[in-house]
Amino acid sequence: MKELKLGMISLDTSHVVAFTELLNDKDHPYHVAGGKVTAGYPGGSPDMHASFSRVEGYTRDLRDRFGVAIVNSPEEVAERCDAILLESVDGRAHLELFRKIAPYGKPVFIDKPFATTTADAQAMVQLARQYRVPIMSCSSLRYAAGLTEVLAAADETADGQIIGADCYGPTPLEERMPGLFTYGIHSVEMLYAVLGPGCVEVSTRSGADYDLAVGVWRDGRIGTVRGNRKGNYRFGAVIHREKSTQYADVSAHPKPFYAGLLEQVMVMFKTGAAPLAIEESLELIRFIEASNESALTGRPVKL
Repeated sequence: MKELKLGMISLDTSHVVAFTELLNDKDHPYHVAGGKVTAGYPGGSPDMHASFSRVEGYTRDLRDRFGVAIVNSPEEVAERCDAILLESVDGRAHLELFRKIAPYGKPVFIDKPFATTTADAQAMVQLARQYRVPIMSCSSLRYAAGLTEVLAAADETADGQIIGADCYGPTPLEERMPGLFTYGIHSVEMLYAVLGPGCVEVSTRSGADYDLAVGVWRDGRIGTVRGNRKGNYRFGAVIHREKSTQYADVSAHPKPFYAGLLEQVMVMFKTGAAPLAIEESLELIRFIEASNESALTGRPVKL
């Protein structure tokens, strides 16, 4: 199949450089084949320091290091390219940006967080259905090799079915995207990669140094997310099975998190079929929304 022309919208996250390097540099040891980033729209959110302060530098990197054409609008990216990576670090901006490009009918990957409210996430799904746009949204940690290899290596005869999981990772806070939406979403993605959808209730306790979210699944399984703001900044998971327990030191694997994610994104870009159902991404956003509510009220919240 031909090499796809890929576009990036909102160049305000380190992901844009990391993704472009993996896609465009064929000599990279973890090169992801099938597409090349050819156009980008800088974008950025003027009220979010983590966004506007980084746009200029990342835009310059894409233009000068990788020869990416910098254009003046999201629509121009959609016109020029076969598929789109919507990269804004500000999840609040995703709906409005997606609204501008959905009519072009091109496949779109929406970087984490898909949205910062369930209402916005549902609106994007409705737009995707209206314009028949293949979409996918998730964190790179869902497809981190250190997690997927542990899951794949399990022998259900010897180890039994998964009955629960405890996931952890760094969780710095961002005022504009509260609680787990900013960085805690990575650990939530790991939890959903292990347990799948079906959470019905979340209880969360939050302190200066941590968040601890406890999810109860429809079948009685329990999964936890510990978000750390003190101590090490590593990702990992403990996967409980009927007959054994596996530990995944996700941060220790040499393969970049982004490579595993991009391999799955390219499947969608090539085939039009996302490896991850968007309904699961919707539930994950609701999980975080409910977790944040529980942290404020001190009560369990139904999804």
